Amino acid sequence: MPGAAGELLDQLLGSLLVDFDFWFDRGLLLLQHCPESVMASGEQEALAERLSTARKELIAARSLRSAAPVSMALDMQAMAPWHRLVLSVWTLSAELRQAGVVLPELPPAPRP
Repeated sequence: MPGAAGELLDQLLGSLLVDFDFWFDRGLLLLQHCPESVMASGEQEALAERLSTARKELIAARSLRSAAPVSMALDMQAMAPWHRLVLSVWTLSAELRQAGVVLPELPPAPRP
């Protein structure tokens, strides 16, 4: 995508990928504070594996985008599981708060 449209795509997608990074890392951190009364250990391990896999996929997507000679989008079907994973992290955070677990502070929002 040439010109301004390509730049806009890069900015928007770059910001979205930074958000995914943030929430995947946050999910792994929340799991470190998650008692089994909130989520069984097997479920915690499965979520941690999904988060780790998604982080690797995100790194691969960034590498492919940076290697492309022109701006390129990512397929929505590729990102849909990441969106669902972010929702899982939000759900875990809410469940931890409801259980009275003191959560670590959120770091400042990263910039793309």
